[in-house]
Amino acid sequence: MKRVIQLEEFAMFLLTIYLFSRLHFAWWWYPALILLPDISMVGYALGNKAGAITYNFMHHKAVAIAVYVLGLYLQNEVLQLAGLILFGHSSMDRVMGYGLKTFAGFKFTHLGEIGK
Repeated sequence: MKRVIQLEEFAMFLLTIYLFSRLHFAWWWYPALILLPDISMVGYALGNKAGAITYNFMHHKAVAIAVYVLGLYLQNEVLQLAGLILFGHSSMDRVMGYGLKTFAGFKFTHLGEIGK
C-alpha cells in the first residue's frame, strides 16, 4: 500500500509541474522555490507543539489548494505559484515518507516515524 500512496503523491507532484508550465514564470522558479515551505521548521525553535502547528500549516494540501484557487479567482499568478509550490512540496515530501507532524516531535508523522 505504501508504494501506491507514493505513486499517487508522485503523480500529484508531476501535476504541479504541469500546472506551473502553464504560468508565465521562467522554468527555474519552480526548483528555486520548491524547498521554501520547509522554512516552517523554524517553529520547532519554540517547541514540538508550535513546530508541528507551523510545519503542518505550510504542508497541508487544503491550504495549498485554497491559495491556488484564490490565485485563479483573482487572476493572480503569484498566488497560483505559491499554491503550486506548497502542494508540490507536500507531495514531494510524502513520496519520501515525510508526513504531517504530531506533537510528539519532528520525526513523528501521520505516515509513521521517520527513519523506521
